[in-house]
Amino acid sequence: MKLQQLRTIPDVVEFYGDEQYDITQIVTHSAQAGPEALFVAIPGSTADGHAFLQDAYQAGTRAFVTQHPFCRPGVANLVVRDTRKALAHLAARLYGYPSARVGLIGITGTNGKTTTAFLTESILHAAGTPTGLISTVVYRFGTEQREADRTTPDPVRLQSLLREMADAGSRYIVMEVSSHGLHQHRVDGCAFDVAVFTNLTPEHLDYHGTMEEYFHCKERFFTEVLPASSKPHTTAIINCDDPYGAPLIERVKGRCITYGSTHGDVYATRAALSLDGIHADIITPRGTVSIRSPLVGRFNLYNILAACAIATACTIPLEAIRQGIAQLCGVPGRMERVENDAGIAVFVDYAHTGDALAQVLETLKQAGAERIITVFGCGGDRDRQKRPVMGAVAARYSTCVILTSDNPRREDPHAIISEIEPGVQQQGYTKINAEALSTDRTGFYAIVPDRRSAITAAIRAARAGDVVLIAGKGHETYQEVHGMRTHFDDREVAREAFAQCSGGCFYNSRRERRGTTGF
Repeated sequence: MKLQQLRTIPDVVEFYGDEQYDITQIVTHSAQAGPEALFVAIPGSTADGHAFLQDAYQAGTRAFVTQHPFCRPGVANLVVRDTRKALAHLAARLYGYPSARVGLIGITGTNGKTTTAFLTESILHAAGTPTGLISTVVYRFGTEQREADRTTPDPVRLQSLLREMADAGSRYIVMEVSSHGLHQHRVDGCAFDVAVFTNLTPEHLDYHGTMEEYFHCKERFFTEVLPASSKPHTTAIINCDDPYGAPLIERVKGRCITYGSTHGDVYATRAALSLDGIHADIITPRGTVSIRSPLVGRFNLYNILAACAIATACTIPLEAIRQGIAQLCGVPGRMERVENDAGIAVFVDYAHTGDALAQVLETLKQAGAERIITVFGCGGDRDRQKRPVMGAVAARYSTCVILTSDNPRREDPHAIISEIEPGVQQQGYTKINAEALSTDRTGFYAIVPDRRSAITAAIRAARAGDVVLIAGKGHETYQEVHGMRTHFDDREVAREAFAQCSGGCFYNSRRERRGTTGF
């Protein structure tokens, strides 16, 4: 592609050099630079791409996009106001605007994005519609399935994925849109048909600073990105039960579908929730559909309502909605059960905010759980304000709590735990040794920094009829410590703990206490 063809992107300030320069790829790292690459200098949080312009030049690159002129012999230089925004539009142009060829559905919000995306994909499949999925858990389309490296990929990876999915025959693509992705303009240049807002609770405040700024990032999806879509008819879908939903509805221009538990354009009646699943009648503008879902919890009822609203916007038949919801048995790391024969209900969940953790624990309580052991930690190099909040939430709903590591990253795990601990103590919990933990005693917590040991300690402390919640990492198959990732899967570790205990230390000491459980 000639550089001249890329000059049509927004906010170009100046251009120097040869417009006929051939471009085959876009790069943002000097290590990827080469003669046919377009190097885009991105100002980052730790390094500025403008500092590596000379390195890219020496590697043979002669085409650059910068925020200030880069003058060298033979260089073609596109100067723009914002290179992050330019990158998104350049990538879309290079890959031929693939989102214009499909129905593109974007889902944003603090919680519920992944499950809503999975539900929507399942409904579209039930309708016989080839669908691509870009989620926190996986990227997939057709027979292709790839591990996701981030919720919303960088613009070049995103446009490449959209192009692959469109070329493979996907008629719809469902994707999660993160606040980071919106703030960093990753989805600019995408032609969305539907934009969904699930909810907003404190998260990523280490990045956004305040809830107001966090909301503004989400709002941008509906007030800037969606209106800029090349699609003739677009739809905003908003949770009207969320406190941030009302102001968002007021600022949306064009078609808007609202959903809520008992009101809105899409809502539920005769809802019955248990750990066996959800039964409800969903009222939509196109009729009523009776659904049965194996997913559990009121938060998943909201996810189902969001998916039904999306299906309504896409004119999917009610029968396909019913089938699609019924067919989705679960989402990796979202209230995922770890089967065992000890009569203990073990769940692994991605809950890593105070609100998400409260919703999961409330669900377990409402389903009849009397004794809950909660194992969790908080990620390093992330929002520190939520740490004591999560500690207080865990103690409020649990019989006993084990504080451990999540992904400490470059922080000291003990320092992270020390910031969670005041929240637990605020609820009147007393610190004891992990070996002394038992659900026969309420109001105690233990600190076990090694996550594997913490999960094992929880399972050893549990007895038949108890619930063990392992929260925070969910579907993740790694743990990041000191900047290094090693394999770690909460589900695998829990199964290993049961296997280790089956030799006698667990089963022989508790066999007489086993009974039936509703979980």
